Amino acid sequence: MSTITATETPAPVPTPAARPAYRVTGRRVLRSEWAKLWSLRSTWITLGLGFLFLMAFGLIAAAQYTSRVSSGEHMDPDFANSTAVSLSLFGTNFAQLALGVLGVLVTAGEYSTGMIRSTLAAVPRRLPVLWSKSAVFGLVALVVGTAGAFLTFLFASGIVSGTHAAMSISDAGVVRSLLGAGLYLGLVGVIGAALGAWLRSVAGGISVLVGALMLIPGLISLLPSSWQDDISPYLPSNAGESMFALAHSGTALSPTAGLAVFLGWTALALAGAAHRLVRGDA
Repeated sequence: MSTITATETPAPVPTPAARPAYRVTGRRVLRSEWAKLWSLRSTWITLGLGFLFLMAFGLIAAAQYTSRVSSGEHMDPDFANSTAVSLSLFGTNFAQLALGVLGVLVTAGEYSTGMIRSTLAAVPRRLPVLWSKSAVFGLVALVVGTAGAFLTFLFASGIVSGTHAAMSISDAGVVRSLLGAGLYLGLVGVIGAALGAWLRSVAGGISVLVGALMLIPGLISLLPSSWQDDISPYLPSNAGESMFALAHSGTALSPTAGLAVFLGWTALALAGAAHRLVRGDA
């Protein structure tokens, strides 16, 4: 009697499919931050408010000026000496709040929801996240601010046509002022994003932003006049205003000096945010 022994051949173990290797690059981080920015409803709403504030207050100021001129109503010297540029940029102070607050939300909002952990897990080096967020939102704020400034001027110049404030786009300094206003609003957005990453709190970032741009100049006015002349031109809001002012007083900075000072404040905010991002836990 013969015995046949069957040799079982083990089944081949399936090898897992090779997974594609993904590298974290600056372009991919920028694309992800761009997608996250536009996926939020608050982005559309707040950008729309900033654009609306810039145009609405500028056109209201121009209409008010024309109305007072035609009626012969007394105006204070500052308003009487207004130009089409200064009237059209009257809403800059209101637009900067909307864009600055949105900048804070772009970064601090991820800390409040906990999404920052996923972001930093995908980008372990961390700093590219800050640079990308700041660059993306700064560019968006720049475009919105510049478009709003030029459109408001085109409409406001028609409203004040025939008055002493009338100006055209080809007049000296007009394009520089309008571009300066757009650049100022773009940098305000970058500062807001930096404060959000630095303080990691929406309420804290907004408070510091509003205090730096609006409250501190009022407090400086309580100091002696000699101190005001030395300190006031270098405050963020006053240096930024020098960037787009058509005429400058004796103590105000030139547009180039104002830009340099405001860039310094922006770099300081980014440096604080970078240090906190690298040294602190998410």
